[in-house]
Amino acid sequence: MMLFLKLLLAHLLGDFLLQPQRWTIHQDANKITSKYLYLHILIHFVLVWLVLWDLSLWYLAAAIAVSHYLIDLLRLYIQGKFQYRRTPFMLGQFLHVAVLVLMAYYLATPRVVFWDLFSGFNWALLTALVFVTQPVAVLMAYLLEGMSDQIETDHKSLPNAGRYIGILERLFVLVFIVIGRWDAIGLLITAKSVFRFNDLKESNSRKLTEYILIGTLLSFGFAILTGLLYNYFIYNFA
Repeated sequence: MMLFLKLLLAHLLGDFLLQPQRWTIHQDANKITSKYLYLHILIHFVLVWLVLWDLSLWYLAAAIAVSHYLIDLLRLYIQGKFQYRRTPFMLGQFLHVAVLVLMAYYLATPRVVFWDLFSGFNWALLTALVFVTQPVAVLMAYLLEGMSDQIETDHKSLPNAGRYIGILERLFVLVFIVIGRWDAIGLLITAKSVFRFNDLKESNSRKLTEYILIGTLLSFGFAILTGLLYNYFIYNFA
């Protein structure tokens, strides 16, 4: 489980936090000839090696990098066959995680190294914190892509403000769960509802109201599920 957490953290960092949108656009357009595809794979290789911090496990980092390359190629070439990009995206992420599980539980024999002094508690918390930021934001964008096209609004907002608000609220929810303050989550939901009320009242749009409600519930749901999984890991494995 500890090894899987390390590999998952490397995957989240490489696929979401260290892959700018212009890289993904370039990969979509150029596919196998995209230079950013190979830079992306190199970053994954380095990240896996860093979280393992064991030269004898180079084969594990190489195997994950090669599998990541093949899965990304598959996604790039099949995504044009789907109306929405969420299907190939979800398939790709499922395959990536499946490879990590396989490597962690069947192929690796890690040694105790300096990085293991970073306890299971800290690895789990760091992975959870990273997951509820950009990875969940990207995942929600794919899940809601069919709905967002139907929303029309004249309200101007700061660039990416909604994404940053979602990231902050999920971080708050996760921290509240970790420290056992479930009551604070209710206060957070109430506060967000109050701030959103005027916008929804002025827009008088049922679609916008439903879209915001679904997005809010998804955001809080992902954060709560992450917090519950974190608590489960700490109780059973750490």
